[in-house]
Amino acid sequence: MPYEFLEGRPFWVVYLSLLGIVFARAQATYWLGRGLGAGVHRSRIGRRIGPRLARAENLINRFGPPAVTLCFLTVGVQTAVNLASGAMRMRFTRYLAAMFPGCLAWAAIYSLGGMAVLAAWWGLFLHSPWLAAAATVLVLAAAAAFVAWRRRRPPEEPAGTGRTEPATAPAE
Repeated sequence: MPYEFLEGRPFWVVYLSLLGIVFARAQATYWLGRGLGAGVHRSRIGRRIGPRLARAENLINRFGPPAVTLCFLTVGVQTAVNLASGAMRMRFTRYLAAMFPGCLAWAAIYSLGGMAVLAAWWGLFLHSPWLAAAATVLVLAAAAAFVAWRRRRPPEEPAGTGRTEPATAPAE
């Protein structure tokens, strides 16, 4: 675990600590990109490609938020996406709304040991992409079957509700 200081702590402490770490890191990267983008806009290159830069910014604002959210599920892409979001001046409210669910997912993955699962899957993918795809389909099918099974089952009654069948009067 790269965060040894969290070892042995309760789950909520680990989760909230990791959430704070990833939130601060993503914000710092975004604002660093924002500063770099401001420099590009004021430069000679920025003035030369002005209309194309404006079009690119509009596209980032429109289609970028899902990429921001999903980048937290990857390894090695997060920094680039967050930096580009800032450099391309994605509106902060859109960025924040897309970044926060990604941060929540990232903290869950790291605090629940999901990186070990991702590393195992990546090793399988490097060995055989087809086998990795089959394993993914198998896991998704098992999850879908479990959800379908849970929906078909009648809900269980909580213990101790005291619910009994009404007594019937004896036939005379």
